[in-house]
Amino acid sequence: IARLLGAFDKLIAAGHTLLVIEHNLDVIEAADWLIDLGPEGGNGGGLLVFSGTPADIIDCTESHTGTALRDYRRAREGIREAAPIALRAPRVRVVPQIEIQRAREHNLKDIDITIPRDALTVITGISGSGKSTVAFDILFAEGQRRYLESLNAYARQFVQPAARPDVDAIRGIPPSVAVEQRT
Repeated sequence: IARLLGAFDKLIAAGHTLLVIEHNLDVIEAADWLIDLGPEGGNGGGLLVFSGTPADIIDCTESHTGTALRDYRRAREGIREAAPIALRAPRVRVVPQIEIQRAREHNLKDIDITIPRDALTVITGISGSGKSTVAFDILFAEGQRRYLESLNAYARQFVQPAARPDVDAIRGIPPSVAVEQRT
């Protein structure tokens, strides 16, 4: 996890914005910003449960992630004296942002999401809550579609662009690259 967070820091220092889907509490705690979807999966998901810092999610009683992070921090307090854990300090400099307005793709229910640029944002929530929909079907697809629109007509004829996601608006999105974990 420390190596992964170090790699994330290098990418952010180079001017990149990172958006990861993650359940590991060390990664969640190291995030600059969290987006927690749910509160459950499938038809019980698709809502924005929380958006903010890891320090603030522990007070969100509706968030399963907040409860898990609060319990994790309490359990870790006794371990810290024996073997201190070196976590990176979250960055505070967060100004530009990506905005998604009224997302209805798949099971999302008219949610608005703001994602800081030049920061590490973790999307979390239980299975089926809409995490992959936000990351891949909305953000990546729209970033890729906008990039392809910038190509000349000759180059575009060889690429099948993604369909527009079911949202009212997406602002502040740069060209996108997605890395999807496969077993």
